[in-house]
Amino acid sequence: MLKQKVILEGVEKLKPIIFDVDTGIDDAMAMAYALNSPELEVLGFTTCFGNVPVVDSTRNTLAVLEKLNRRIPVYEGADQTLVRGRKKRYPKHVHGEDGLGNTLRFEPTIKASKGNAADFIIDQVQSRPHEITVIAVGPLTNIALAINKAPMIMSLVKEVVIMGGAVNVPGNVTPYAEANIISDPEAAHQVLTSGLPITLVGLDVTLQTYLLKSKLDDWRATGKESAEFLAEMTDYYMKAYENSHPGLGGCALHDPLAVGVAIDSSFVRTEWMNVKVVTEGEEAGRTIGQKDGEPRIRVCTNVESERFLKHFLERVI
Repeated sequence: MLKQKVILEGVEKLKPIIFDVDTGIDDAMAMAYALNSPELEVLGFTTCFGNVPVVDSTRNTLAVLEKLNRRIPVYEGADQTLVRGRKKRYPKHVHGEDGLGNTLRFEPTIKASKGNAADFIIDQVQSRPHEITVIAVGPLTNIALAINKAPMIMSLVKEVVIMGGAVNVPGNVTPYAEANIISDPEAAHQVLTSGLPITLVGLDVTLQTYLLKSKLDDWRATGKESAEFLAEMTDYYMKAYENSHPGLGGCALHDPLAVGVAIDSSFVRTEWMNVKVVTEGEEAGRTIGQKDGEPRIRVCTNVESERFLKHFLERVI
């Protein structure tokens, strides 16, 4: 197994991560995967609206951490888009009323940290220049707010791994747009054209990764409370997939693949592209990639899905 750690004077150094989430079901799986991966040092979670309103995203993030028996700082972030105001509709048919497949039967006892997401991102990047990888699996509003407030951090971030977009395939909210990008197209356009060192993990590859329903029985068989929690919510998620993709028998691993790429970039093949986001009209949220033009980012175009899935399953529970 390839472990992307920095080797410094014979000592393995963990990869420091800020994890930006809009915690719904696949975010929860991605959180468990990241926290159970020894290569990663998760410095903190930042929350955004997206799958749910930001207050619910924060609550869900804390609840998942509590179920996993982990104590990691959580900073609440954007409650609305850069310019369009508050999001009007949330995908309850996919993630449930609570965002976690209607599995949340308790209020987390742990609390969010004081301060906001953008300031946490800025402070961490400035304190550890050229070290921090940001994994962003929701709308890109917090990232945009951070670089608007402190543009100098763009040259100090090591990498930004983004789950979002659909460059060479149709969208999953409209024929053109993927959910995270269309939730705040202006923020996405700003971030993707900012010059940040970005790897874009879009539907081009995430829809090639499938978790079969039968694996949930394996999770439950471990007897772990956290495994039952993840299995129950993922079962809800799979039922939503069955409604839209009859006969699939599982679900795509959108957010977990972004974590996988942050751990081991050889899971995917990438192409350098200039990516712009349509912000107006019928095609709003569309990610358009071109081989020429600047700045360019790495766009994932293929994935070793079986190898990634094996890696994910070895760690998530």
